[in-house]
Amino acid sequence: MKVLVTESLSERGLEVLQEDFEVDVRKELAKGDLPGEIAPYDALIVRSATQVTPQVIEAGDNLKVVARAGIGLDNVDVEAATRRGIMVLNAPQSNIVSAAEHTIALLLAQARHIPQACASLKGGAWDRSKYQGVELQGKTLGLVGLGRVGSLVAQRMVPFGVRVIAFDPYVSRDKAREIEVEMMPTLEALLVQSDVVSIHLPRTPETEKLIGRKELAMMKEGSRLVNTARGSIVDEDALVEALKSGHLAGAGIDVFSTELDNVVVTPHLGASTVEAQDKAGVTIAQMVRLALRGEFVPYAVNLSAGDVPELVRPFLGIAEKLGALLTGLAPGSIESIDCQYMGRLAEVDTRVLTLAALKGALGAVVHEPLSLVNAPLVAQEHGIAVNESKASVSRDYVNLIALKAKGDGEEVTVAGTLLSKRVGRFVNVLDFDVDIAPTRYMLFLVYDDVPGIIGQVGTMIGAQGINIGGMDVGRKAQGDIAVMGLTLDSPLAQDALDGIVKAVDAKYARFVTLPE
Repeated sequence: MKVLVTESLSERGLEVLQEDFEVDVRKELAKGDLPGEIAPYDALIVRSATQVTPQVIEAGDNLKVVARAGIGLDNVDVEAATRRGIMVLNAPQSNIVSAAEHTIALLLAQARHIPQACASLKGGAWDRSKYQGVELQGKTLGLVGLGRVGSLVAQRMVPFGVRVIAFDPYVSRDKAREIEVEMMPTLEALLVQSDVVSIHLPRTPETEKLIGRKELAMMKEGSRLVNTARGSIVDEDALVEALKSGHLAGAGIDVFSTELDNVVVTPHLGASTVEAQDKAGVTIAQMVRLALRGEFVPYAVNLSAGDVPELVRPFLGIAEKLGALLTGLAPGSIESIDCQYMGRLAEVDTRVLTLAALKGALGAVVHEPLSLVNAPLVAQEHGIAVNESKASVSRDYVNLIALKAKGDGEEVTVAGTLLSKRVGRFVNVLDFDVDIAPTRYMLFLVYDDVPGIIGQVGTMIGAQGINIGGMDVGRKAQGDIAVMGLTLDSPLAQDALDGIVKAVDAKYARFVTLPE
């Protein structure tokens, strides 16, 4: 078999490939006529410069694998590859150690003013008092996000004598306790206690400007901020104000456009180490070898449609959305997810539906592309047990998928089905029967079943300039409590949701963003 490499790959990675395959390194094709040259090759390995377009996929007569030696897949048309049954791979864990170490480097550098002191000394000054720093021992480090990178930062900072706390609604207290981390119930509880706040979150609509003026004001006077995740998570203007005013003593930012004396900045170097690049090359070479041999591939981003039973295939989308809904409705960390399949679905292999549900449920947790293949590994890393069961009879539906999440002593349930091959429905939410079409933005409220609530909620959402696409109410008895589910055309801000909760005295409220 033949493997084409169009960009730099570590020597060790090339050696792994050359043990079994004929390998051509042709860097000129990264910007050249790749569609005209791809036909003879069984696998294509790229980094970020090579655009793997539908034209490349279509021209790959023998192509079985497209591999990205890194995390992001923006330059690979995964959908086109999936339609052709081509496996797409990446190396999601190759840079986590480098990112964690870079976080600590920024933290230490700004605590001791290393870059500024270095520049001053080289400029001919000897000003020790100006660059007096602070010790980390005895301080509190707050981690916003306790995924792979956040966990590594915690493990490395505990020996410094630092108290480590974290806010991550998807990580259980028991899992955090194993690495000597104390979980906080809210982001606010973390901010007010931390001497240093370090961010380790993916970029999503929910995390956009998560740390703004309000959040920065909650931080201690003289505290510090480190961000090696995504620049958009922090409101840059608000951060500049907090630094200029002296409310924050300093910041270490891996992506930042404003230069200030008390800021240590680097040009997105979190993954830029010799070791990370070497790991990416070796990892992707090993994954390509497994794929071409037809073996299990831990970092496959997609699955061949041919592996999915005909009855099951249409349910993949609703299963993933149910998983995302389950996580969105859960009040805290999740310890287990139970997947039950009823009706005709109980007669076939439904493991891929469980994978799809996990992918949806964990979508907001991981910091790299999540796939149907690696979802169980991610669930295990987060201490989430996964169970699957079947029942041949479904009371009201030919086929039904029911999910239940347990955590923090509470349970959340959702269920869904298909009305046709393309029309999905949520038919049970929080143990209330409903009939709601899944959409990108959804709002769920539990409230006392009294007159006027529906109109009041609709009016308040309309006042935000948000259109309501659909609505359904489920209740067990008249005058008891009810659940209201609304589909919205655009996101609902938290302060607007808080206002609705207060106005209708809602017992429970969640705004949920589902995968498109």
